[in-house]
This record gives sequence, C-alpha cells and structure tokens, in this order.
Amino acid sequence: MALPPPLQVDLRSYAAHSDEHSHSFSQLVLPLAGTLQMRIGAHDGCVQQGRAAFVPSGTLHSQAGRGANRSLVLDLGDADVTGEFVEHMAARPFAPVSPAAYRLISYMGLALQQGSARGEIVAHWVPLMLDALSARTARPVSRLSALLAMVETRPGQPWTTESMAREACLSVSRLHALFRSELDTTPAAWLTQVRLERVQEWLAQTNQPIAQIALAAGYSDQNALTRAMRKARGITPAAWRRQAKARA
Repeated sequence: MALPPPLQVDLRSYAAHSDEHSHSFSQLVLPLAGTLQMRIGAHDGCVQQGRAAFVPSGTLHSQAGRGANRSLVLDLGDADVTGEFVEHMAARPFAPVSPAAYRLISYMGLALQQGSARGEIVAHWVPLMLDALSARTARPVSRLSALLAMVETRPGQPWTTESMAREACLSVSRLHALFRSELDTTPAAWLTQVRLERVQEWLAQTNQPIAQIALAAGYSDQNALTRAMRKARGITPAAWRRQAKARA
C-alpha cells in the first residue's frame, strides 16, 4: 500500500544481513513478530515486541533478521514529524513500546494483512502512533521479551500457559498479570493471535496444503484450525487464501 511520498507504511520481513545504507526520510521500524538486530549510526540494538527503532533521515544503518520476523515500517518525511519528535527519538533510537503503542501496531499490521488499510485510516493512525511512541512514560515488555520471541519462532510447539510460564521463569498467575499489564491480553489469546498471523502468512505466501499448515502452526488438524480462524477472523483458511491470492 502506497501513500503520497514519502509517507508510507508497509509490512516487511528482513533477511539475515543487509549492507549499511541511508535514505532521505526518517523511518520507524515497529515490531510485530520475531527479532531484528539493527545498527543505527553508532547505536546497536534489537527490535522485537516491546522495542521499536527510529532511523533519522540521512543516518547510516543496517539490519539483520533473526529467523522469521515481521515489522511495520513507517517512512516519514520532514512534514510528517516535528523537530522535537526527531530530537527525542534520535537520542534513543531503540525505544520502548508502551501497551497503547503495541495495540496500535497490532491493529495496523492486521489492517495491512487484510488489505483494509486505506489512506484515510493510515492518516489518522500515524499521529496516534507517533504520540504513543514519544510518550516518556512508555514501558518495555522486559519480562516477556524472550518468551515472546521464542513462541513466535516456534508457534507449532505444544505451548500451554504452564509451559510458557516455565520458560519465562514465572508463576502462572504472574505470567497472566504481566500479559494483562503489558499487552492487555491473556497468554492464550496472544498465542492464538501469533499462530493465526503465521497461518495467514503461510496461506498467502505458500502453496502448502492447509492441513500441513495447521500442524506447523500448532493445531491438531485442519478442522481445529478452521474453527479457530472462523471464530477469530470470521473466515475459513481456504477463503483467506483465495482472497490473499486475488489481492496479490
């Protein structure tokens, strides 16, 4: 989806390495899944759920994806951001993502996947996103980051709330409390979201049988995936694949 340049928002996945480069606009890299290692000027850091990156205009940078990864990338011209925002973000290019910002990122990621991110929606979304990121009260999803990255790279594993709590070295009740305070959801609901996002990606980008995709995403069979997708998305996997192929 393209907007009048330079303002543009895209869903992107990154390869294991990129050469150092720069561009004539600022850029926000907003994580949806997986982990991205970035170098921005003299700063090195990771981009993953709970941590975004800001690349000022003209700044040399490079990135390397760690396994499966997916980010919203927002290109911004001088007219789209204030000098105060650029100064604030450039001083700390790896910024924590607040629960409010996380919800905005998830919303736009889903809108782009469904092809419903119209220009007017993006125009309203951008200032909300910038305000959420520049808020100095933002808190990282620090206690959950490693767990989130692990589940996202292995969605087909038989995860339960108990096994996720063990991996995070937390009690089940503490895990629930952190998911509520940091992500405004439950572990089970978040796991369903991750699995369905991966299913939608595979349906759109591969010709794998739906039954095979279901097993790879952690569902017992195709029927279980169909029930979960119909409940959460209001559509079957086969219908989603047809729509995705038609859009492509």
